[in-house]
Amino acid sequence: MMHLKRLSKSGLTALSVSVFYHTAVLLLLTHCCGAQLQVVGPLQPVIVTLGEDIILPCRLEPAVDAAGMTFEWARPDLNPRFVHVWHEHQNLHVNQHPSYKGRTSVSVNQLKQGDVSLKLSKVKLSDSGTYRCYFPDLDKDSTAQLVVGTASQAVISLAGIDKASRGVVLQCESAGWHPEPEVLWLDGEGKLLSAGPTETVRGPDDLYTVSSRVTVEKRHSNSFTCRVQQRNINQTTETHIQVPDDLFVAPCSSAACISISLVACFICVAAVGFAAWKWRQNKIKTSPGEAQRLMAEEEHKNMVDALMKQMEGLKEQRDKLNSQKTKMEELVEDSETKLQSVERDLREKGEDKGFISSPGFIKLKEIISQNKQSLNDRLMELETLVLDTEKLLLMTEGVIVRTTEKKRESENHTDKT
Repeated sequence: MMHLKRLSKSGLTALSVSVFYHTAVLLLLTHCCGAQLQVVGPLQPVIVTLGEDIILPCRLEPAVDAAGMTFEWARPDLNPRFVHVWHEHQNLHVNQHPSYKGRTSVSVNQLKQGDVSLKLSKVKLSDSGTYRCYFPDLDKDSTAQLVVGTASQAVISLAGIDKASRGVVLQCESAGWHPEPEVLWLDGEGKLLSAGPTETVRGPDDLYTVSSRVTVEKRHSNSFTCRVQQRNINQTTETHIQVPDDLFVAPCSSAACISISLVACFICVAAVGFAAWKWRQNKIKTSPGEAQRLMAEEEHKNMVDALMKQMEGLKEQRDKLNSQKTKMEELVEDSETKLQSVERDLREKGEDKGFISSPGFIKLKEIISQNKQSLNDRLMELETLVLDTEKLLLMTEGVIVRTTEKKRESENHTDKT
């Protein structure tokens, strides 16, 4: 200080003395500690949610007073690159990038401890990037990676009925994500479901909207979950849905269809057997014999017994089809009753009238209508199968009657001869 007073008396201005003083301090720090001073930044990316405030860490080690130093925060990918500049105890806003004006600051109290961390307010998506904390006089720096993210809750809706698999199509949609997330479907036990490809749309605000569809079949719990997650920002949202049993259309009774086909084949076989039996009867006429006659009667008895068993099977099948038909009729009626009950309750309780005309409620009505149509289609199939079964019963009974009549005619003709 005595040297500084002498310099002042010698005619140097106060500004010159100040510059000389800080330069001397800096040279002293550089000479004594420069080899040891380090600029330390964060080891991991800094994650922040859109619109929040964030601190980008940077400090000197060992801790020294940085208030009188010059340092800059910058982004090399911008022009101008400067985010925040500190020089001689004050902020310098010259050449600061316009997008950061009024949103950056450093703590003067923390500067005295060597902490030059930058506070960034009201973070934008465009703030994502690599930041450099640089001391030009020391020629040392550190970097901080800022990841700006935003997440949103997902919404599950019923998208329709898959007639091929008799399953329900669910759609999950979530808007307002950054970075782009992934969509997963899980069943009630937490197991992943196989879903279609995720559709992604990036809006003008750089936020992502994702949607995914999955077809689910009836299960023990009928509980399903849509999970939307973004690992880079450690954000995960889940939405659950409980699908009513009524929305699952009972699968077509393949056993009924197969049995009908088998019966038709059996009728053909019976017809061939009947022709073979007539051929044998003709042979008996030309070469009569007790053994041949007994053989023919045995074959006739076996064929009639088989046809009688087939008739019993057809009757059982008819009863099952009629039972399924009754249940299907009840499902159709119940589906319509439930929808009318919901609408009536909403009106009586004075709920928001807009809900009834909302897209979600209208979509639900469409799905119920589709389900009702599918039930009606199934009902028509069952009615057709019942009619076909009745026809086969009549055909089988006719074959038995004709076979018996032919046998009697053949026996009477044989007795006369």
